[in-house]
Amino acid sequence: MRPWLERLGPDRSLDHLNFLSKELDLQTASGQPVRFVPPAKADAYYEVHLFETGRVQTRPENLHDLFNALAWLAFPKTKALINALHAADIAREGARRGRRRDLLTLLDEGGVIVQSDDAELFALVGGFRWKELFWERRAQVRSRMRLHVLGHATLEQALKPWPGIACKALFVSTAQSPDAAAHAWLAALEPDANPRALPPLPIFGYPGWLPGSEHPGFYDDRRYFRERQDRAAPVPPPRPPDAAR
Repeated sequence: MRPWLERLGPDRSLDHLNFLSKELDLQTASGQPVRFVPPAKADAYYEVHLFETGRVQTRPENLHDLFNALAWLAFPKTKALINALHAADIAREGARRGRRRDLLTLLDEGGVIVQSDDAELFALVGGFRWKELFWERRAQVRSRMRLHVLGHATLEQALKPWPGIACKALFVSTAQSPDAAAHAWLAALEPDANPRALPPLPIFGYPGWLPGSEHPGFYDDRRYFRERQDRAAPVPPPRPPDAAR
C-alpha cells in the first residue's frame, strides 16, 4: 500500500481518495464505480449496499477507514471479490452468518499475502515452527519471503506495534501479482470454507520488526509464538471506540 499512501500525501480527504479511485477505474464486482463517501445511516448489510452501489462508507480522518481505502487501491481485485462473496453469502444465508464470511472478514481485516517460491518456508509457517522460521532461517525469510499486508485493521495496529499481532496468511507464488493470486484463490473458495483454510502468521516476529527480535530468546515466548494445537491468536489491547468499524 505504500505507493498509494505516498501518492495520497498529506491530503487524505475523500475527494483525493476518489480522484485516485477514478484514475484506477476502481469497480466492484457488480461493475459499480467505487466511491469513498461519508458514513450514512447504519445498514445491517453493509457489504450488500457496497456491492450494489459502489459506495464505501469512510469516516474522514479515521485511520482504520483510511487503510481500508488504501487496500481498495492496492488490492482492487481481491477487495472486490471479498465484497462480492460477502454479498452472495448474505443472499444465500440471510441473518445466519456462515463460516465462509468469518474467513472473508478475517482476511479483509487481518490478512497477509505471503509471496514466496520457497516451499520450506511455507512448511515452517504451516507447522507453527516460528523460531526456526524467524530466527534460524531469518536470512532466507528476508530474501525469499515477502509479506503484503492486506488487512486494514492489522495496519492500524502496526502504527503502535505490540507482541502478538497475528494475521491470516494466504500463500502465493512470485509468478503472479499478490492481488491477482489472492483473487484466484478466493474465486476457487468453496461455500463451506472456514477460517482454518488460512494459517495464522505472527507477523510481529518478522526479523527486525520489533525491538528484541535480534535475540533468539525473543522467539521463545509461548504466549505469542504458540504451538500448533493452540490456534487462538492473542487478544489485542483495546482500541479507542472510534477505531472500530
